[in-house]
Order: sequence, then structure tokens, then C-alpha cells
Amino acid sequence: MLSRRPFLYIVSAPSGTGKTTLCRNLISQDSGLRYSVSVTTRPRKDKEENGKDYFFLTEAEFTKMVAAEELLEHEKVYGYSYGTPKDRVEELLKQGFDVLFDLDVKGALNLMRIYTDSVTVFLLPPSIKELRRRLFSRKRDDEETIEARLAAAISEINSASRFDYIVVNEELTESLRQLKEILHAERARSNRLEITKFKE
Repeated sequence: MLSRRPFLYIVSAPSGTGKTTLCRNLISQDSGLRYSVSVTTRPRKDKEENGKDYFFLTEAEFTKMVAAEELLEHEKVYGYSYGTPKDRVEELLKQGFDVLFDLDVKGALNLMRIYTDSVTVFLLPPSIKELRRRLFSRKRDDEETIEARLAAAISEINSASRFDYIVVNEELTESLRQLKEILHAERARSNRLEITKFKE
């Protein structure tokens, strides 16, 4: 018999690369994977659900969680606070689930320092030109904000080598296939497995 130690599966990318869409598809197709829902102080966007996409908090509520050391990591992004609740992650790991994270680059690097055996994937856009097109097509931000996101993306891409894997998200189906293959391969790593004695 085999028993396996669960792990954190961290997917990170510059804004607009498509990590959230890929993570939603991945989580819907793998029963052994659970999504880590972050807390944030930013306003809720159309169709987002509290407790599913994010836990939406006031600044006072967020500050209280920080003071009580209830977050594994937290940071400010484009004027809003984001963080990873500790209790939820630890409970899922105890239950034997691998935990999927959809994080920006700073958040991913912070979490990697705490969970050193995490599996980490950096998503790259096919090009900065294509990233620009995707950001404009979302129609979420004004031009100034988009230019700020593009400038940040160029800086964040310099961190790609710090991740275990790099996937270029040119086509959704192919990128999803690669994320699945990485997940399955990591689950079979010998250092995550314990082989109990077999009876003759």
C-alpha cells in the first residue's frame, strides 16, 4: 500500500495571463485537489461569489486577521490587500488534499518560503503584445492601470526561473494538459510516498 504526503500546488503569473481560468478548469477536473480561497479588501467584481472566488473583507477585518496571525502571507496589490488564510490550508492538507493556489508572483514567492516542498508553476503569456491584447479585451481596467500591469508583468517575468515549471499559456487546452501532467507526476514522486509493508 502507498500513502502520500499532500502538497501545495502554486500557479502564478502576471495579471492577464489566464491563471484563474486555468485553475478553475483544473480544480473542476481533479477530485483530489482543493482550491485555497484568498481574502481581499478589493471590491467584488461581476459574478464573483464570496467564499468561492475570494472572501471579501473590510480593511478593518483584514487588519484584524493580520494581527491575529491568521494569514500565511499577505500583501498589498494595486491598492488592495490580499492574503492566504492559514487554518483552511492546514485543514485541507490534514484531510489529504493537495491545495491549489492562484497567486500573483509576490504572494507565490512568499508562500514558497514557508512551504519549501510546494510545487510551483509560472505561466508565461505568449508575448507582451498578446498580454496587452488580453488585458484590454477584459475591459476591467482603464488604460493607465493596464500600462501599470504590463510594466509589473515585465518585472515579474524575471522571477520565472525561481519556479519549478514554466508553462506558456498560448492555448487553454494545451496549457491545462501540461498543468495536469505536472500535478500527476508530482504525486508520484518517491519523496512524497510511503510504502507500507506488503503481506506475503
